[in-house]
Amino acid sequence: MPYDDWNVIDEEEDEELLQDLSYLEGKRDVILFAIDCSESMQELHEDPTYEDAQTCHLFTALEAAVQIQKKKIIVGPNDSVGILLFNTTRKTETTKIQSELKKNTFAYQPISPLSAPTIQEVIQLLEDFREDPEALRKAFPPLKDRRVAMGDVFTSCNWVLRDGAPKTATKRVFLITDEDNPHAGPASQQLITSARTTLIDLVQAGVAVEPFFISTPYKPFDITKFYSSVLLPNNLGDEDDVDPSDPSVIPESISIARIEDLLAQMRFHEVPKRAHFSIPFKLGEGFTIGVKGYGLVTEQKKGAYKYFVDLGDRMEVATSRTVYVDEAREAEAEKAKILYGTSLGETLATGEDEDEDDTAIDGGFVREVPIGKRPFYTAEEIRSFRTMGLEPGIKLLGFKDRSELAFEDNIKHAHFIYPDEMAYSGSKRTFSALIKSLVKKEKIGLVLALTRRNATPFFCALLPQEEKTDEAGWVDPPGFHLIPLPFADDIRAKGIDKAAQASKSLRDAARAWIDKLSVKNGAYPPDSYPNPALAFHNAQLEASAFREEFDAESFEDLTLPKYEMIHKRAGSLMKAWKIVLSHEESADEVVIAEKTTGVKRKASISVDEAEIRSKFVDGTLGKLRVDQLKEFLRSKGQAVSGKKAELAERVEKWFDTHP
Repeated sequence: MPYDDWNVIDEEEDEELLQDLSYLEGKRDVILFAIDCSESMQELHEDPTYEDAQTCHLFTALEAAVQIQKKKIIVGPNDSVGILLFNTTRKTETTKIQSELKKNTFAYQPISPLSAPTIQEVIQLLEDFREDPEALRKAFPPLKDRRVAMGDVFTSCNWVLRDGAPKTATKRVFLITDEDNPHAGPASQQLITSARTTLIDLVQAGVAVEPFFISTPYKPFDITKFYSSVLLPNNLGDEDDVDPSDPSVIPESISIARIEDLLAQMRFHEVPKRAHFSIPFKLGEGFTIGVKGYGLVTEQKKGAYKYFVDLGDRMEVATSRTVYVDEAREAEAEKAKILYGTSLGETLATGEDEDEDDTAIDGGFVREVPIGKRPFYTAEEIRSFRTMGLEPGIKLLGFKDRSELAFEDNIKHAHFIYPDEMAYSGSKRTFSALIKSLVKKEKIGLVLALTRRNATPFFCALLPQEEKTDEAGWVDPPGFHLIPLPFADDIRAKGIDKAAQASKSLRDAARAWIDKLSVKNGAYPPDSYPNPALAFHNAQLEASAFREEFDAESFEDLTLPKYEMIHKRAGSLMKAWKIVLSHEESADEVVIAEKTTGVKRKASISVDEAEIRSKFVDGTLGKLRVDQLKEFLRSKGQAVSGKKAELAERVEKWFDTHP
């Protein structure tokens, strides 16, 4: 039986018993925007987008928060969002939902599930600001002559999340400020220590802090003045070895030179970093570290539709469930009693048949099944066939040269693995040493990986990646790409023996216009081009959710080619290439495929002996074809001459003498 058949028992089968899909259920995501409301954040300046309009950093931050919420209400309606403002004199009202916070911190939106009315409240506030630039200052009076201790800000964030966020959710704080040294003065060191301590408490509660620092020409942001000493390092080394003045150890801090880029940066970081698996990584006997695996590319699709039942006065969501029915008793069967059988043979074992016998051999079991009967397996046994008896984990097998990993070896999406210090102490140090060693020696690792309890084990390549930072501030974190390698069955031969070759003049003419239209920086930036079908669908849903009129003509598909620009840049070069092409002799050559006579495929005559015996027991040998009867008789050394009835009689005699 093909190995893959163990992964698909029945297309209509409820695989809940066989597949552990809990890793796909994705935790709920919670984002708390912690926004500075100080004088500098509310200072008015000319709006770069609209003429004769003013704006401020606080307005831009709130506008970015609204856009993130509007996006999440479509793609993540079960997620929750909150807004905490600090350095304001407005006080938080204590309610059953929200407890009292630290002084000069205000919970503008306590953590709650996304809803259109809540978002529209912020939208209305922003519209009021457009008419009256003092609206935000009136709503959130800034604190003057002093600033809130960042330790108090982190404590208030912790309390807001504690009161409103589900315990199992992915919790994050988006910190937005333009003040690089909030605690300048004689007591700064004590306040730095306090801020770091409360931040550690926040992290230990399962909260990640992602800073967005606003830096402008007239007020540049220097991260070394305060935040490099407070924020926890994000490198793979030990914290004792960290240089606080080194900005590279700050966890994904974004220094925004243009405030208009705030939304773009937030959209990139808004996608929750949910681990697909957390498993041990066995480097040797008695030498294990912990790692987590992340998916770097996940296809986004339209949300699943729900079914509703019209009850007359209201609509209720209809839920579906799978029920197993015993046809003989016409009653629902218990899931615990469901067994799985192969497709071999048609005769079912009954209670009168000989029982299956499990015999222990070398620590395992061999099941003896009567000839012609179908073997049955429990869900746990099917699971063991799939996993080959392995437990989830990664086992290091050896190393190879980096050059031996070919591009075509990447047949599936790779996972990115990162050390899990919470699972095994010392994982970061060991993981970092392994990366540095493999990069230095230009090697890759070979491992056997089983990422989930019910997955299929795969041989994988471990491709090391060093930490890199580009000019725009994007950071490639250090880690390994876990690349599933193909089995021999997955490899196919090339279908082309020889192709036509263009002349050098034609290639040069083509290169001229291709160079003019090359993508900037030589790479395709996928984050700049949203899926147009998905974006159009979400735009309609968003308009419906906020009771806005949807204008289909205003929708912009960023993937459409800019034809005018193409003709302007390379139109003349394309015409020149076409002229050269018209004189190319090889372009006129047409390869005529050889005509092959179609050959009708013969039906398979191979029949299993167990199936023929089952038909003998049932008295239905007449259902077999003549060639099938002849093949069976020939394999038993019997005569194959005569008509079908004679052949069937000969088969019956053989079974009578061979019970």
